[in-house]
Amino acid sequence: MSDIRSENKKHFSFELVHTDANSKARAGIIKTPHGEIETPMFMPVGTHGTIKALQPKVLKDHNIPIILSNTYHLEIAPGSSLIKKAGGLHKFMGWSGPILTDSGGFQVFSLQNKSIKEEGAEFKLPNGNKILLSPESSIGIQQNLGSDIMMAFDECIPYPATEKYTVNSIARTHRWLQRCVDAWDNPKQSLFGIIQGSTYNKYRKECVEQVCSHDLPGYAIGGVSVGEGPEWMEKIVKYTAPLMPKDKPRYVMGVGNPEDLFMIWEHGIDISDCIIPTKFARGGTVFTNRGKIRIGHKNYRRDFYPLEPNCDCYTCKNFTRSYVKHLFDSNEILGAILVTTHNIAFYVGLAKRARKAILDNRFLEFKKEFLTSYKS
Repeated sequence: MSDIRSENKKHFSFELVHTDANSKARAGIIKTPHGEIETPMFMPVGTHGTIKALQPKVLKDHNIPIILSNTYHLEIAPGSSLIKKAGGLHKFMGWSGPILTDSGGFQVFSLQNKSIKEEGAEFKLPNGNKILLSPESSIGIQQNLGSDIMMAFDECIPYPATEKYTVNSIARTHRWLQRCVDAWDNPKQSLFGIIQGSTYNKYRKECVEQVCSHDLPGYAIGGVSVGEGPEWMEKIVKYTAPLMPKDKPRYVMGVGNPEDLFMIWEHGIDISDCIIPTKFARGGTVFTNRGKIRIGHKNYRRDFYPLEPNCDCYTCKNFTRSYVKHLFDSNEILGAILVTTHNIAFYVGLAKRARKAILDNRFLEFKKEFLTSYKS
């Protein structure tokens, strides 16, 4: 293990560039085999090896730094062995930038037809077949995919959870992490550990100590955005983040409302991901600096302004609200494409603006300015 850890440092690194003078917000640089990532940053979700409704060229044109894909879903179809034969996920999907792969641990939380045991989690597929996802198979699949960052296989603890359930779950997650570490044998790929513990501070602290004892390239806070609400989410992040190593990337999984992004950034988180901007886009919800708008509303029928004035994304530079509303009214695919393009550009741009504010020691001012005009 010590050999692969040392070898991995040749391919992956994190530099903490600056911490805001008035908060714990951080600006950093993550270096991977497929490019550098400036933090804080938001990661679009491409579960099946694609950001829904977007070509990889659009992602590149809008300087998307990294995308997330999912181990569980890609193993079901088309299969990680096939993707490996195709040259890995980067080549298979035509994307040259960094990729992070989720381990399948979230599916342990989100899918109903599964059973959890020491060996791993067994899922029953819609066709009646079963698939066992274990720490070893999760890492093996992710190594077949060739992602830059792999996530350790864990159980995403549901909310609410009893103290007894939490104790048993995190003990198993720690045993699974050791098995993930033992299965990791590609130094060009980095393995991140995941900190669980539900809403209990003492178990969050225990998880930080045990997970970080492995000296992995990065760490994530898991088990938030699972129904606990914004107050509990902030309590968990505010307590856990300062316990994590300062010289490693910090990732909060599954957080994507703009107001929540500001919260995690303020507490020193570097990476986040969520389906919100793309899923909402397909339903006609547009994110703007003044809040969300529903482009299907009748008020936009004669509105010849762009979705977001002063936005330089492809959609806003070329189309009006009236036209995009027409596309949704006509059930045209282009409507989802254009709103997705804008929403992703908005989210990535928001992270870049936050980074600049951190470097200028005015993050809290920027947060206040944004949230004052933003209506959720």
